[in-house]
Amino acid sequence: MVRKQRSSAVVGSTKSSIEVLLAEKVDTLGEQGDIVRVKPGYARNFLLPYGLATIATDHNKWMVVQHQKRMAELEKDRLKSLKNLADKLSKHSVTMEANANEEGHLYGSIVAIDISKSLKEGGFDIEADSIRLEGPLKELGMYTVKMQLHEKVKTEVKVWVVPTAEKS
Repeated sequence: MVRKQRSSAVVGSTKSSIEVLLAEKVDTLGEQGDIVRVKPGYARNFLLPYGLATIATDHNKWMVVQHQKRMAELEKDRLKSLKNLADKLSKHSVTMEANANEEGHLYGSIVAIDISKSLKEGGFDIEADSIRLEGPLKELGMYTVKMQLHEKVKTEVKVWVVPTAEKS
């Protein structure tokens, strides 16, 4: 009697593993777009029904490559615009008025949110989380504040803390 081998329920699988393309990040496997080999049961019972992966066909692989090319171009353009912004910021300075005593100590302090608001008033759309202060500014003077717009794009901006002009 000749035994007929049972065909696998998942196309592209072997007895021991199957190639799948991750549609979402899966902590134990990889990032979105990665092609990984998993057991057929894991793919059939978990990854595929929950939409976490698809079968890694030639067409799907080609689509991922095209998508990654587009994303790389977009990231390149984004980096270029952030570098231009960093150049403009390095030539810009911010003047902030604050109440201070005779010795130059501020009654309050200036934090990243205040600097962000000042930069937005100056036409720069910079969020407070991009500003790297070692601590709040508590005295009058000129400070060089570091900024990180992207992991590859860093710059500095001059911040002048001056006493509030007295009204006569």
